[in-house]
Amino acid sequence: MSQINADLHCHSTISDGLLSPAAVVERAAANGVEMLALTDHDELGGLTEAREAAVRAGIRFVDGVEISVSWGEQTVHIVGLGVDPRCPALVEGLAAVRGGRDGRAARMGDALAEIGIRGAYQGALKYVGNPALVSRSHFARYLVEIGVSRDVKSVFDHYLVRGKPGYVEHVWATLDDAVGWIHAAGGLAVIAHPGRYRLSKRELEELFLRFRELGGDAIEVVSGSHNREATLEFARVARRYGFLASRASDFHGPGESSVDLGRSDLLPEDLTPVWSKL
Repeated sequence: MSQINADLHCHSTISDGLLSPAAVVERAAANGVEMLALTDHDELGGLTEAREAAVRAGIRFVDGVEISVSWGEQTVHIVGLGVDPRCPALVEGLAAVRGGRDGRAARMGDALAEIGIRGAYQGALKYVGNPALVSRSHFARYLVEIGVSRDVKSVFDHYLVRGKPGYVEHVWATLDDAVGWIHAAGGLAVIAHPGRYRLSKRELEELFLRFRELGGDAIEVVSGSHNREATLEFARVARRYGFLASRASDFHGPGESSVDLGRSDLLPEDLTPVWSKL
């Protein structure tokens, strides 16, 4: 399968991106993207707008979503590609996942207030269109705005990851649920940015094994979160487990994401790209 400029993981203002769904597509087209998947967190609401923009731009559009999953004490993300956004199992499952976001955000605001950062919850809401989708990224943008940290990554590192004062535990979907919903919707299930999780080698292996047992389809070998070493490591994982390989920027917005739309490295040539099955 020849390499195309496919970007199969990115975000819009429907979840925690900075650009509207149509603007994401327009930027992707300007960057030479030939196939694009919009994969907002736990939400399908931007797909119609993005699909219509893709028709105008002449690029192939893939309906997608990124589902938040609790795995042990970690949150991992499973991308669904080629899903039917009208599938009841997927729609109802995502609604259940979204239901806990606002409560978690309020608790994050309380936790940050305890260390002297007051008003963070209200500040985060300024950056999100739908309060039900408020996320750590929205908190991070507000903390940058008020000068607590210099950039979003620094906020995460110092305040919003496990063990830091603004981190709040939350139970998301199970891995079984996420893969099941994606498959019920006719899609392919992909482990997003596996190099980003704070899992030991053994814990990662357990994740890959369980994902394969559930019929999981692919992993992101190339990701905006992966350096060259990580890309080579997850290429080996794809070969070992027989996973398809995905290529993704995980783009959230200009100036905030390390890789722009369509500018990720190419997949290793011997891997089977996930787009061959879309």
